Amino acid sequence: MMDNTELSERKKKILRTVVEDYIETAEPVGSKTVAGEMEVSSATVRNEMAELEGLGLLEQPHTSAGRIPTAQGYRLYVNELMNRHRLSLEETEEINRSMKSRLTQLDKLLADAGQLASRLTDYPAYSLCAAPETATIVRYDLIYVDANTFIMVVMLSNSTVKNKLVTLPAKIEQETLQKLSTVFNASFTKITEDKITPSLISSTERALGDKLGLVAVAAGFAIETLMEAQRTQAYVSGASHLLLHPEYRDVGKAQRLMDYLSDGTELLKLPAPEGESVKITIGPENLREELQDSSVVVAKYDVGDNMQGLIGVVGPTRMDYSKVAAKLSYIAGSLGRIISGDNPRQLTDNNKET
Repeated sequence: MMDNTELSERKKKILRTVVEDYIETAEPVGSKTVAGEMEVSSATVRNEMAELEGLGLLEQPHTSAGRIPTAQGYRLYVNELMNRHRLSLEETEEINRSMKSRLTQLDKLLADAGQLASRLTDYPAYSLCAAPETATIVRYDLIYVDANTFIMVVMLSNSTVKNKLVTLPAKIEQETLQKLSTVFNASFTKITEDKITPSLISSTERALGDKLGLVAVAAGFAIETLMEAQRTQAYVSGASHLLLHPEYRDVGKAQRLMDYLSDGTELLKLPAPEGESVKITIGPENLREELQDSSVVVAKYDVGDNMQGLIGVVGPTRMDYSKVAAKLSYIAGSLGRIISGDNPRQLTDNNKET
């Protein structure tokens, strides 16, 4: 891999100029254009561009054409050369107006946020929330209320606690509930929902001599709780915006990408920010074939109940990463505040460099 310290300041400036001109025009950038912007000779720029091409940062799509950035060139630009975009007052006010509508349901908020991101960037946008890891039940408690009633309490590995009041037509004994609790804590903890099989339920009923259906009730609640813990809501907006960009004039290519984005399961597999607030994945850095010629920019926010929210856009590698990252970061911050119940307000902190 190239050591970026090899690049002179002039090479870096030429690379930044080529990337930003190509983002703006979608046309290969020639040495004369760069020379005019930098006030150096075309011959000097040609030599430097040839060296940048040799380093794998630029490429020439056609003979005698100008240069365009490679995925490696975009990566260097994003990591080192990109000026961080600061949203204008008009941009923040537009986002704030769009996000101020009263929160009714999470699914509507997610869908609206995706539509806003797509409209602001002219790229397909996706929004989702999901549990960051597979949850299991780590403890069962069955609390006796009276002869026909008990409360089931389960604690999940993500520290969530769920309970349910159960009323039975037949009488139950406290001792029976204690035995059921012991068995469930031994056999039904630290396993995923798909492991609570009819076979496991039947064998537990036989072991306890259960004639009241208590095992089935407890197992049903466990399955319901685990499925709820893994719930995912995913929305895609503006998929047709792909057709606005020259990289997707091939309708077949655009359709394959749109089909990919329509699969909520696949969206969950897209890269998500870890330490950083916004993650940018460029071209072949994406593992899926459908994304090899595209880039993904995604921001995260907290949904609560140990759920993580993501909002991202997918578009050509010729993307204005700085502006897109700034807009997504601001939208994500607004979503987090709305969901947490804070009053929406103008926050200049979210307009700082990201």
